[in-house]
Amino acid sequence: MQDFLDYIPHREPFLFVDRVVAVTDDSIQTEKQVKTDEPFFAGHFPGRPIMPGVLICEAVFQSGAILMGKLADTQADDGRIPVISRISNVKLKHAVKPGDLMEMEVTLKEVVGPAHYLAGKVTVGGKTALTVEFSAMLVTETA
Repeated sequence: MQDFLDYIPHREPFLFVDRVVAVTDDSIQTEKQVKTDEPFFAGHFPGRPIMPGVLICEAVFQSGAILMGKLADTQADDGRIPVISRISNVKLKHAVKPGDLMEMEVTLKEVVGPAHYLAGKVTVGGKTALTVEFSAMLVTETA
């Protein structure tokens, strides 16, 4: 799925998905190659760089937003943006380091009205780095 950027408004330097590997009616698999020169490594942590957990979560959220946009056949320029409305059960289990390949999998659990309930998992080198449950909606951008 080369056109995944059509479904989300995110762009560099705040884009944490490089590629969509697979997408079905209720799940998506994506990847992010973590570069050794990512700017956040300079301060997190000098001499012992690890990717901040909130940015690992963001990679999952962006993957979920791509899935939501694809399922709704919503283009990023239609005026609606994906917003997170709930985050729960975040578990950080393994560090993500410079040069790692993050593999994200997001599964749609339920849709209630505009709310999408999803679960995400990130693996690095076959090890689970993070799991999270979250809900999100596509909303009309307001000033």
